[in-house]
Amino acid sequence: MNTTLILIFAIVAALFAIRKAIHIVFRAPRLIEQGSPADFGISYQDITIPTKRGKQLFAWWLPATTPDKVVAPTIILMHGWGSNAELMLPLAVPLHRAGMNVLLLDARNHGRSDDDNFSSMPRFAEDVAEAINWIKHQGDLQNNQLVLLGHSVGAAAVLLEASRRDDVAAVISLATFAHPEWMMRRYLGRFPLPKLFIKGVLHYVERVIGYRYEAIAPMHTTCLVKCPVLLVHGTADKTIPMSDALAIRDQCNKNSIELLLIEGADHDSIDKIEEHAKELVLFLKRVNILAQE
Repeated sequence: MNTTLILIFAIVAALFAIRKAIHIVFRAPRLIEQGSPADFGISYQDITIPTKRGKQLFAWWLPATTPDKVVAPTIILMHGWGSNAELMLPLAVPLHRAGMNVLLLDARNHGRSDDDNFSSMPRFAEDVAEAINWIKHQGDLQNNQLVLLGHSVGAAAVLLEASRRDDVAAVISLATFAHPEWMMRRYLGRFPLPKLFIKGVLHYVERVIGYRYEAIAPMHTTCLVKCPVLLVHGTADKTIPMSDALAIRDQCNKNSIELLLIEGADHDSIDKIEEHAKELVLFLKRVNILAQE
């Protein structure tokens, strides 16, 4: 075997190793739910929802406790990367108590949902879309008051899905990034990697997920959302800085976008946001999703 052939084999082997390493680095950790809505005294149902590629999603359905004659609005909650439905319960509880039907969803490769070959923000959005379809097929359940709420990657996903449709009444985004390339550069910047290598990784991920970053960036998709949007962001978020939320608001420059900054909240501080649940409820009242008292 000559030197040139050996060099070619070595390069091919290195490329395969790099590809595998990229998939490992960006693989979402799986956390299985240990508790349930029953821990909060809420009646619920375990359900499964079919999604793309023949996969099944696990979810909790928390029907509203309002009388049958009162049509309750419905909210879908989508967690962030490596999270699950249980970690969104602290937000689900006050929204359910405010009179909403609540659907808590596990994305593919998360919680108790099926495995798939990779996770991505557009796939989170696909799972949200299938959750909406499930709600629309629930008999007499009226869904003209449908709200989407997401955290981090889940927030970017609900903004992406809402930008594609006109049957969403409001969106609440918690700690979304403004642009996926910015987020990935921040993450990769923590490692001593050559700039050319980082550029290659960014291009490879773009090819794998099947979307250009520009097409799915919340700083662009949010501007296309037809319904009111509440951007919520922690002032102490070290994963996705508060400047991303400001960039989205300034890019869109729409009166239908509100910004709520949570003082001292870091990226995963759902407990801090929970303290401001009343402000989320007030937003839903202002946009006529929930009845004014």
